[in-house]
Amino acid sequence: MLQTRVASLHGHPAGTHAFTVAQIDRLVLDNNPDLLAARTQLGVAQAQILQASLLPNPQVNGVYPFLVGGPGTADGFSAGLKQDVRSLLTLSARTESAQAGAAQINASLLWQEWQVVGRVRLLVVDIVEGERLRGVLDRSHAALSERYRLTEQAIRQGNATLATLSPDLLAVGDLQKVQNDLERLQLSRRQQLNALLGLAPGVSLPLASNLKVPSVDATAIRRGLADLVDRRPDLIALQFGYRSQDAKLRAAILGQFPNLIVGVTGGRDTTRVYSVGPQASVDLPIFNRNQGFIAIEDATRRRLGAEFSARVTAATGEVEALLAQQAVLARQRTELCPRLEEARTIAERVEQAFKAGNFDERSYVDIAVAHLSREQELIGLEQALLDGQVALATLTGAGLPQAAPLPPFEPEILPIFQEADQ
Repeated sequence: MLQTRVASLHGHPAGTHAFTVAQIDRLVLDNNPDLLAARTQLGVAQAQILQASLLPNPQVNGVYPFLVGGPGTADGFSAGLKQDVRSLLTLSARTESAQAGAAQINASLLWQEWQVVGRVRLLVVDIVEGERLRGVLDRSHAALSERYRLTEQAIRQGNATLATLSPDLLAVGDLQKVQNDLERLQLSRRQQLNALLGLAPGVSLPLASNLKVPSVDATAIRRGLADLVDRRPDLIALQFGYRSQDAKLRAAILGQFPNLIVGVTGGRDTTRVYSVGPQASVDLPIFNRNQGFIAIEDATRRRLGAEFSARVTAATGEVEALLAQQAVLARQRTELCPRLEEARTIAERVEQAFKAGNFDERSYVDIAVAHLSREQELIGLEQALLDGQVALATLTGAGLPQAAPLPPFEPEILPIFQEADQ
């Protein structure tokens, strides 16, 4: 059920008036409906481990034939107890497969948490930067409207023509459209953020506006790529999936041995002779030596290995691409800052000259609009930089819950299957 008050969220920090990114991270982990539902998979995984560790029940059989004629003197009976031996051979492999499968689910849930936190961070960045842009657009709209008013006044006084008014009218109309688009986009962003937090769409969530553009240490990030496979939950999940499949393959290999059922049986015949002794039955491996299951499990394991290699390559490529994009954005921001400072200085001087009566009003408005355009450009670059930082953090795990260290693993192929595995 969606909450109608921010204070109703689990883990809500008391006395908070504007939420930081770190506080939103905590709230989404505690309240996201999809994460809460997905965590129930852990109970299923634990039940599967229990099921895999159980042996099949021994079988008891009994026979009581009635004497209906002949030299016998009494009814006969017999009883037996038997157990499937092959289930004992595959117990360890089946249990190991279930345990690795549970660990895979756990790692997949952690990766899902990373993805949700990453989406929330992007929305917070875009909302905060969108509000900054809204302020600049409002000032630009006021300046353009003032220029339009001055032009319209000049036309009435006979100092300008309608052709002069047309560009101002178009500029005001275009800017109004940008403002309307931004308003709808901001509403959509806030509704998406509320949905991720389990809040009703109309709830207002105050956000802190002190976002900073952090510097990117490309060298440290590239150095961390060496152990990314041991830190990123999706890659860890694939490794556990491979281990689970490897255990299934070993269970299939063990399953090619003839199924042996052993037990004991005893009874009395119709002449009152009692007997007891061992009992055994075994499959004859003539038609089916479990080759089909072995081939399926082996092919599945190879597929998982190839998928893991492809995912590692893709993860490395994504990080490298983002680092290249961040470098370009940082350079463009550095190049823009002097131009923005120059535009700001000129706008301040023109404003002073205008107030002193030494500058015409229309030219003053034009310079103010040019300065505000540079401000919009800076906001766009900083938002792109912050979005890139969030994406890099999501891909590398910076500031996110970490997975437990992956235990060492060496795939074991039973000698009987070595030739087929090559």
